[in-house]
Amino acid sequence: MICPCGVKWVVLWSLWAAVLIEQPTPQLRVSGGTLRGFISRDGSHVRYLGIPYATVKKRFQAAEPNPQWPGVFDAHHEHIRCTQRLLGMVVGEEDCLVLNVYTPLENKIDSLFPVMVFIHGGGFRDGSGAPFLYGPNYLVKKGVILVTLNYRVEILGFLCLGIEEAPGNAGLKDQLEALKWIKKNIRAFGGDPDNITIFGESAGSASIIYHLLSPLSKGLFNRAIMQSGSAIAPWAFQFEPLKAASLLAQQLGYETENPKEIYSLFINTTVHDLMATRVQRKQGDIVLSENIFVPCLEKELPGIKRLIDDTPYNLLSRGEYTKLPVIIGFNNEEGLMFIGKENDTTISEIDLYTALPRDLVFPTELEARETAAKLNETYIRNNENNITIKLARFEGDLGITYPVISTTELLLNTNKHAIYTYKFSYSGLLNVAKFFAGFHHISGASHADELFYLFMPAIPLPTALLETKMINKMTSMWTNFAKTGNPTPEQTTDLPLQWQPTSKTNPRVLVIDEQLTTAPLWEDAAMFYWNNTYMKYRRV
Repeated sequence: MICPCGVKWVVLWSLWAAVLIEQPTPQLRVSGGTLRGFISRDGSHVRYLGIPYATVKKRFQAAEPNPQWPGVFDAHHEHIRCTQRLLGMVVGEEDCLVLNVYTPLENKIDSLFPVMVFIHGGGFRDGSGAPFLYGPNYLVKKGVILVTLNYRVEILGFLCLGIEEAPGNAGLKDQLEALKWIKKNIRAFGGDPDNITIFGESAGSASIIYHLLSPLSKGLFNRAIMQSGSAIAPWAFQFEPLKAASLLAQQLGYETENPKEIYSLFINTTVHDLMATRVQRKQGDIVLSENIFVPCLEKELPGIKRLIDDTPYNLLSRGEYTKLPVIIGFNNEEGLMFIGKENDTTISEIDLYTALPRDLVFPTELEARETAAKLNETYIRNNENNITIKLARFEGDLGITYPVISTTELLLNTNKHAIYTYKFSYSGLLNVAKFFAGFHHISGASHADELFYLFMPAIPLPTALLETKMINKMTSMWTNFAKTGNPTPEQTTDLPLQWQPTSKTNPRVLVIDEQLTTAPLWEDAAMFYWNNTYMKYRRV
């Protein structure tokens, strides 16, 4: 006979275990087969993790879509990532093309949920869509489905040799296959295939612009949010992909610029050795110059569809892109994260002549040196006691702020849909990137600081409890836009100021801070100098 106290303990143990163990969901059918997800431990949403959307069959080539699986696939694989360098090690796997779907637990009987698809950043060098950083808790509670995804990075995703064996942009084509899979299958999860918003940060934001530019991506999404990144940034496009590949071949001990020979070398090198080998940046250059395997202009090849057939700047200038409502913006201290990746030696060696971006071409050496001297006067001179912060501003303006502002201007010229622009300036307890860069004492927001107000990481930050107001503000605007195309459809306590679309005649940004205000899009003298410089010397 079991005593009543024993029964109570069994019941209590069962309740406690149920909290720790994620409960499986009913099965559902997608194009690859049958799968089931799991109810999150806090009971707030359903998680489908690690769903294969394409298969890497051949290194450097486009993946094969719609993988099939037998039986029931348990979508519970949290930490899959594509091969990359992380903390000095090579981690991940080549066949890594999975996505994660997070759905609200509530049932919608008469309608489908809006869908938000996030593309991660990392300079096209690293990162993943795993919930370790990009947890869904904040967004799904607003009544949207969140999808995150992996794509191949670095040389495995962006070797561009212009031959059939390595045509280029495999990583962007991975994203394309993910978007196709989502469009085809999201209804099975309760999502609306005709209401999909893609959003991304840094390289993810640049990726979104590439999808706007590519006819292959047309019709796969309805709105876009671009956070702190543009395809016209100097680090986001390869102008000389064969040269980049030959430099890596040199590091492996081979001197050749023959694409077939380079391919043979790389295909026969282990993935570990290939990814562990690096092309060192020039002495005096900045950390963003290390992003060399990134999207490229693809050559015409028989039987291979090109995702990008001209430079991003040319396509945007001609208005050759999918026109739809967008949010686009930047953070007010973007460069703090980048300067945080430098060290005392590289900071002391930075030379603004050497660091001139690769998307500028100068007819004469004199003009190049005059430009560097003007930049030195703008960012460095008379600020010797604050050299690190001034270099941070240089790196942020060059890599993020000016390209985003310039992209906004190009969109305003040709896109008749609403364009919402922002500057995230909030300095709070979840500005994680700024904290890890060592600049917690500096006011404002570094590159990537807005992310932790949109996503809850796998290890929740206790300071989030003190930042619920900004979390609610950011997630409300982003999900409102995904639902209706308007980030502030009505005034509320958290959103007392209605965010107006940017106009061509008076372009302004919404300043996202403790209070919402507005400011001119073009208000910094340095931006005007960069704009004049690019008007004269832009490489196209």
